[in-house]
Amino acid sequence: MTRRNATNRCSRTLTERGENVGQAAGFKRTSDDVRAPQRVEQVIARVVALAREAGADPVVTERVYRAMIGAFIEAELSEHAALGEQAQAPSGAPGAGK
Repeated sequence: MTRRNATNRCSRTLTERGENVGQAAGFKRTSDDVRAPQRVEQVIARVVALAREAGADPVVTERVYRAMIGAFIEAELSEHAALGEQAQAPSGAPGAGK
């Protein structure tokens, strides 16, 4: 696989993952549900194991995933907060019913 192909594939995967952020925010009741540190650690353990199996550098894999997960958590927290504001807006008020 060329670098360009790998970059394109990675970009598409990030886009797909990002599309799930808005959907997931709607299912989570609190910001703690969004952060889900135990779930983050489960994902990290899984991808580090996969990296080892594939012969990839597990340290780099862990760092990349932690950065990616952190960025998506921030995005999801923003989306979650916006959904909470919409839910609290009185009927007919700006932002209500969006």
